[in-house]
Amino acid sequence: MKYSSHEYQKFAVEFIKNHPVSAIFLDCGLGKTIITLTAINDLLFDSFEISKVLVIAPMRVARDTWSAEIEKWEHLKSLNYSVAVGTAEERITALQKQADIYIINRENVQWLVEESSIKFDYDMIIIDELSSFKNHQTKRFKALMKVRPKVKRIVGLTGTPSSNGLMDLFAEFRLLDMGERLGRFIGQYRNTYFLPDKRNGMIVYSYKPLPNAEEQIYNKISDITISMKATDYLKMPELVTSEYAVTFSDEEKQKYSDFRKELILELPDGEITAANAASLSNKLSQMANGAIYTDDKTIISIHERKLDALEDIIEAANGKSVLVAYWFKHDLERIKERLHKLRISFSTMDSSDSIQKWNSGKLPVALIHPASAGHGLNLQSGGSCLVWFGLTWSLELYQQTNARLWRQGQKAETVVIQHIVAKGTIDERILKALQEKDRQQSALMEAVRAELEESHGISV
Repeated sequence: MKYSSHEYQKFAVEFIKNHPVSAIFLDCGLGKTIITLTAINDLLFDSFEISKVLVIAPMRVARDTWSAEIEKWEHLKSLNYSVAVGTAEERITALQKQADIYIINRENVQWLVEESSIKFDYDMIIIDELSSFKNHQTKRFKALMKVRPKVKRIVGLTGTPSSNGLMDLFAEFRLLDMGERLGRFIGQYRNTYFLPDKRNGMIVYSYKPLPNAEEQIYNKISDITISMKATDYLKMPELVTSEYAVTFSDEEKQKYSDFRKELILELPDGEITAANAASLSNKLSQMANGAIYTDDKTIISIHERKLDALEDIIEAANGKSVLVAYWFKHDLERIKERLHKLRISFSTMDSSDSIQKWNSGKLPVALIHPASAGHGLNLQSGGSCLVWFGLTWSLELYQQTNARLWRQGQKAETVVIQHIVAKGTIDERILKALQEKDRQQSALMEAVRAELEESHGISV
């Protein structure tokens, strides 16, 4: 297929080529992959500045998305690639092939650096979903930092650089510029831009930005960062979000209230305990969805109100395909059981075959888990309706999952995202928290937005 680029894509390509270290914060649907591949192609075959590229991506994106994009576009036909996923033997074989681009999943970064015995001689690294390196204490971060000085070019791609706040940016930019802008040590970063927030004596649980810290941080990183929103540069379909409220019976309300207050809920079939706030939140989310794990990992059904709501939504879709996001394993099993009973054809989005069936319109219902399929998958061809059966606290996974349908290439005029919310439960607080975090995320995106001014040869 012949590639006809948008002006903002041309700008982003030139930015990558002109900045050996670059952070590309682009909304889902703006084409991060094709932009980066075009820049790689030019650097390999036009300016001869690089010769060997390593792409690090989420598992399914590494396996499916990058290779599909290379194969798709005519101007990339000279690129040779090798996908290093699978068993250790399969990965080694792939890494030993002659290629321009080597693609590996992020879970195997430590293996590549410390265990594979493969020479690390890449002169350019692409980190697809830079936000997965936001924790400086992880093994993947530490392993990549060991070899970072050997690499002359690095690009970090993401649409959600600080989904949980400004603290996320330290590790991401430490990896990109080796501490030049935000410092080499997390303590230094905290002391410069933050104050302790929630604490218990000397133990600090969270930090809050100092006055003007956000602006100072954005100014520090602005020279190597561009940010663009899809709604600014694309004619996006209308996005309609709504809540489908379900209401507990008096007995169910009482059980939920008792559990929240006492952290222990006695049921005929078992006992569930919540030792801390995180565990309690997890248990309350399960209960809101309709089932709960006991201490011995058996499943107790509480209600079927969300299943009934999902059934109503699928029926109201009137034959249109519906993508359903679930969170807990027992949610998946209960949804599958209900769909079997209704004789509705469905599949989980966990294989290339299921993705192909969905995009070809052969699946009335597809089930997706945000943590395993939230990044990079192009599902917009299969439908325009997404239902959140159960919510996640993660803004990153929430936005990325929504963007599987609300993105460039969506043929429907409207994308509908429905949240099945149990009234009077933690569902309402999670949804509100996602909206609050979204405002902070938008502030970052706005602050480092690429200025496509006439001085760059691009009219806005």
